[in-house]
Amino acid sequence: MPSPHIEEALALARLGMGRTSPNPAVGALVVRDGEVVGRGTHTWAGLKHAEVLALEEAGERARDAELYVTLEPCSHHGRTGPCVEAVIAAGIRRVFTITRDPNPQVAGEGIRRLREAGIEVQLLPDYAREAEQINEGFLFAMRTGRPLVTLKSALTLDGKISAPDDNTGWITSERAREHVQKMRHTTDAILSGIGTVLSDNPLLNDRTGRERSRPLLRIVLDSTLRLPPDYRIVESARDGDLLLATTSAASVERRRALEARGVRVLVADGPGGRTDLHKVVEFLASEQYRSLMIEAGSKVNWAALEGGVVDKIFFYYAPKMLGGLHSLPVVGGSGRRRRSDALLFRDIRLHTITEDEFAVEGWVVK
Repeated sequence: MPSPHIEEALALARLGMGRTSPNPAVGALVVRDGEVVGRGTHTWAGLKHAEVLALEEAGERARDAELYVTLEPCSHHGRTGPCVEAVIAAGIRRVFTITRDPNPQVAGEGIRRLREAGIEVQLLPDYAREAEQINEGFLFAMRTGRPLVTLKSALTLDGKISAPDDNTGWITSERAREHVQKMRHTTDAILSGIGTVLSDNPLLNDRTGRERSRPLLRIVLDSTLRLPPDYRIVESARDGDLLLATTSAASVERRRALEARGVRVLVADGPGGRTDLHKVVEFLASEQYRSLMIEAGSKVNWAALEGGVVDKIFFYYAPKMLGGLHSLPVVGGSGRRRRSDALLFRDIRLHTITEDEFAVEGWVVK
């Protein structure tokens, strides 16, 4: 049965997307006799959790009221006290929530404590998919111990990302590129290869202008530190938001010169003198980055897929074809030699971008 109150709580949670990492985005509503008397949206800068903000707005009207919250209230001490204690103290009589928090510090403990205090708790699984999408990276990280890795690309209908002679202009439309920026805004880190960076001289930044809980971490795979110090991505480095993943073969002098410009350097030696993507992901996990988006060229795309680093894809398709044998495909490398060995995907979703453009989203079968 549809619940307008939980739908409003989900809308409040969406307001926090990009503004809460490494915490989840949560929305909360306090309802008394059918009337909304308190609302809350969690943001990292605001510190207080959504439930506490909604309860504070409701004040005394929270007693014997209902609480609608998009994620199980926390039961542990972090930057703030446990939300369950605030809910119990406010005199809430019933809590509606969508999903249990997979954080090992919570994992059903919040619901258990509420019920022990005599508060009725009802789960609303019909809204689970929407709630999962809001906190996809956080929930994945809590369940696996590492960030969610999404391979994003813009390509022609025949799967090409680059022409052999001239790549001036864009493959996809302005609306598609705006959609990419929204994805970057809700992502903790973005990664590209040195070949793409040398070719395009990109900023790889979040251009939405919206508030973030922390800067988008820009990562470049650069095994020998070829990145020139006068490139835009280096000149724009601020607050440790640029990381070069390299190898021990890189010049110590070049490393020192880049670090003097505010660039962070991670030595991640892999097979064949290449940078090890798994070590990059492990580093991100240790720093509590919940999500990583790869925007790279054919070689890096294949290395990430073949190496088992990628969890899902998001491909934007433009109504164009390049053809030929020399235009680069979205995934290069050695590829698979037999159809039976093809990489498989599940839970495929199609997104309409414009009248003539679409995107394909899917999870890698591992």
